[in-house]
Amino acid sequence: MFNKLKKNYFLLISTFLILYFIFNLLDGERGLFSYFKKKEILISLQNEEVDLLNKIDNLSFKNSLLSEKLDLDFIETLIRKKFLFGKEDETLYMIDKNDN
Repeated sequence: MFNKLKKNYFLLISTFLILYFIFNLLDGERGLFSYFKKKEILISLQNEEVDLLNKIDNLSFKNSLLSEKLDLDFIETLIRKKFLFGKEDETLYMIDKNDN
C-alpha cells in the first residue's frame, strides 16, 4: 500500500494542488463568482450615480431660476402647483391618477 502511494505521490499532490487552485479561482473574495457579483453592483451604482447627477442638475437649474434673475413664469407655476391658486374667472381642475 505504501509503495503504491509512493509511486503515485506526484499524481496525488498535483491532483490536490489542481483542486485547490480551481476552488480558489471560483470561490473566495477574488474568485470568479465574486467578480460577477461585484460587476453587477458596480453597474447598479453607476446607474444610480447618473440618476443622482440628473437630479442635481435639475435642482440647480430650478435654483438658478429662483435666485439670480427671478423667472416669473416659473414662480407662477410653483404657486399654482403648491397652493392651487388661479386667476380670476379661471376654473382649476385636479385630475388624480386612480389605479382602480
